[in-house]
Amino acid sequence: MRWMFVDERIDYTGEQLRSHWILERFGIAGDAIVSFLGRCDVGFEEMVDLADVLEGKPIKSELMLHIIAEHFDPDIERAILRQRLFISIIVEELNRMLGRPVFLRRGDDIYDGDRKLSVSIATCSPVSSLMHTGLNVTAKGAPVRAAGLEDYEVDPRQLAEAVMRRYVEEMEGVGAAKVKVRWVR
Repeated sequence: MRWMFVDERIDYTGEQLRSHWILERFGIAGDAIVSFLGRCDVGFEEMVDLADVLEGKPIKSELMLHIIAEHFDPDIERAILRQRLFISIIVEELNRMLGRPVFLRRGDDIYDGDRKLSVSIATCSPVSSLMHTGLNVTAKGAPVRAAGLEDYEVDPRQLAEAVMRRYVEEMEGVGAAKVKVRWVR
């Protein structure tokens, strides 16, 4: 699995959460994870989370750190488990950077008290599973009580590179673990 921080600003609209977007945009074939900075404005027609659509909850932020992963394994349960592992890695890394426990994971979201830092979704296509996680860089423009990385003086690129590296190591570790065991009778 390869990872990349993209220096180009890309505004996230939800259109990016589709099969082969990483390959088409950045030339990375196979399982991959990329991150970039940009606005977030997902219209209801692009929303994957039907609960948010039914509740009429918009997804907006003036500036987010976006992270998109694609695995060529279209299993929704594994996609959600990977998403939750990824969110846990982010929480661990943030708390390590801050030197104290500030953030908590609640399902697939990250909070500091009642202030929400993240949005995240996992979904599948016929050929792959996809995950998008967005972390507010600024809380401005969010439609909920929000926190932003700038509130904690966390560098988005430094965080992105650390969590992508750890996620890739976890995925490689899972691959190594599954081939070293024998079956039981």
